[in-house]
Amino acid sequence: MPSSKVDKRLKRLAESGICSCEKASEYAVELKELAEKNISKEGALRKGKFFKALADTTRLRILGLLTVRERCVCEVMVALDLTQPTASHHLRILENVGLVKDRKEGKWVFYSLHEPAWTMSLLQLGLSSA
Repeated sequence: MPSSKVDKRLKRLAESGICSCEKASEYAVELKELAEKNISKEGALRKGKFFKALADTTRLRILGLLTVRERCVCEVMVALDLTQPTASHHLRILENVGLVKDRKEGKWVFYSLHEPAWTMSLLQLGLSSA
C-alpha cells in the first residue's frame, strides 16, 4: 500500500480519537514493530503450516489412530482406506510439523505421536463427542 494512503488512513484514525498518534509515519513504524514483536513472518509461516496440517480430516483421523498406539503405514492404509503414497504423504506432513515421529524396523516404518498427552488434549479441544 503506498505510504500516502497509509498516512491518510492513520491521520483519519488519529482524528477519530481511536488512537493518539501525532505523526502517522511514526505510528506506522510502531505498528510494524508491534506486529513483528508479537509474531514474525517466519513464526506465522511455521504456525500456518501447523494449523494447515490439522485442517485436514484424513490427518485428524490418522492422529486419532495414533492415540491408541504406534502404527505402521499399512495399518493406516487399511484403517482409512488409503493408498500407500497417500498415507505416507499425510504422515510426512504430520511429521514435518512435529506431531508424529517415525521409527524404522527393517523395511517397516512405524509412526507414533511425538507428544501423546499434548496431541490428545489438542484433539479433544472443542469436541463434545467423537
